[in-house]
Amino acid sequence: MRAHPILLQMKYADVIECFAKTAGLSFDEALKQFYGSLTYQLMREGVGDTHCLSEAYLAEDLMMEMNEKTKPTQPISAESNI
Repeated sequence: MRAHPILLQMKYADVIECFAKTAGLSFDEALKQFYGSLTYQLMREGVGDTHCLSEAYLAEDLMMEMNEKTKPTQPISAESNI
């Protein structure tokens, strides 16, 4: 389902504000994180009515995305397969 563009823009602003408060980020940093996220893409495309979820839920989803992006990856060594 596609949301009305103006209502979707208002939802984005509410989610970004909630995300900034939850994550302790500046509004500008939260804005950058949001527009680079999978959550934003899903909301924009109307996948699974993502835009209908609460701001708090979507902010938590953004937190998990942010944590996944910042999680250090361990290189796989050839010895670990032995």
